[in-house]
Amino acid sequence: MATRSVETARGTRTGQLLLCCVADHGTATHPYFGSESLSRGPEHIRNLADIIHFLCALHGRHPGIVDHAANRIVEPAGRAWIGGAAEAMVDERVYLTRLAVAAGPMPSTHGGTGSETAILAQRSALATLAQSDRRGCALGAALAFAGDWLAIRTVLDAAAKRFGVDPRPCRLGDAALLGEVADASADCERALLFGAQQLALQHRALWDLLEARQQARRDY
Repeated sequence: MATRSVETARGTRTGQLLLCCVADHGTATHPYFGSESLSRGPEHIRNLADIIHFLCALHGRHPGIVDHAANRIVEPAGRAWIGGAAEAMVDERVYLTRLAVAAGPMPSTHGGTGSETAILAQRSALATLAQSDRRGCALGAALAFAGDWLAIRTVLDAAAKRFGVDPRPCRLGDAALLGEVADASADCERALLFGAQQLALQHRALWDLLEARQQARRDY
């Protein structure tokens, strides 16, 4: 189903629709993402460590969503962008690994087995999405990932400062570039926005899981 922003923004360019979709359903608007639980208090270090380890489990292995999408994208603008994005993800995986090492072990959390199962299911769902044969879907998912990663990076960079790791520049592209790539692929807009929305919802579900784990550590 299309997002409210997509449904009502008649005449809006494809890139803006994609960015609105990510903003509406992705990381940046999740309550846990912007909460004080990640910036202060006795448990915020453990919460940051938990986030790092789960992001590492979801996006820290090769091939990831960008790599899968690179084998499916046929749109010229998408092809021009995805090669550099795949190279950028090599750096992002190195960054995640360094953060995971610096953060120490994953915090013990009641019900952890269920969390691991959920992450495996999410990783499978993202791989399926990024390998869709529907033209535009893989590109939309990859662009949405890059857009949502801009928000996720703010947490990772804050954690890097806490754990003594030098933040690395992100080379996936800024919002303007991602929007331009989407605009150039407007002929497959519907599939592109579908892929973007599904990616954003998967990331939203990840933050739901991370918030539930934080509450379990607090209450148990």
